[in-house]
Amino acid sequence: MDVLTENWSLYGEGLLGTVELTVYASLLALGLGILMAAFRVAPVGSLRVIGTAWVTVLRNTPLTLLFFAVLLGMPRFGVQLSFTAFAVLALGCYTSAFICEAVRSGINTVPVGQGEAARSLGMTFEQTLGSIVLPQAFRSVIPPIGSTLIALAKNSAIAGSFSVTELLGVYRPLNELGYSIVWTFVWIAVGYLIVTLAISAIFNLLERHWGVAR
Repeated sequence: MDVLTENWSLYGEGLLGTVELTVYASLLALGLGILMAAFRVAPVGSLRVIGTAWVTVLRNTPLTLLFFAVLLGMPRFGVQLSFTAFAVLALGCYTSAFICEAVRSGINTVPVGQGEAARSLGMTFEQTLGSIVLPQAFRSVIPPIGSTLIALAKNSAIAGSFSVTELLGVYRPLNELGYSIVWTFVWIAVGYLIVTLAISAIFNLLERHWGVAR
């Protein structure tokens, strides 16, 4: 217990960093993921190409490579942000590809007649998607989105290698201070468990209220 009780502030700072990365990257991933899902089912061919390219590239790019591209590549083009902002951008964009596919699978579960009925009433594609299709699709995609965001929380550990304050990076100063590396990682694992269980509890609650009854 000494490694934890004697380093509350260090663990707390790392845990807070992980929570912030997870929250901000999740919001970005959800926004971009829903947008790209809309692109993928849009009646405009160019939008479908953009959505497909976004998903194909990001799903098949290693996350570590994406971190290098964002944190080291974007400053060369004059984009100057904090390391945390770059990490949020990398995590959010990467995860948005998986959110997109989850949302698109939910859209495909909505009967085609729903969209046809909306269009027959004169509703636009945006109105049909936002008012008719997505609310119904949301009910069936709660579990996969929850699993994707749990994976995002664990993937945030990569950010520690790029000078971003997060939980896994706590091991370095503690190792230098001579603390047991085993117990250092045990308490780091407990921290990640707290974050992932919190996400799981939130989505379990959402599923109980709005999920599809089976």
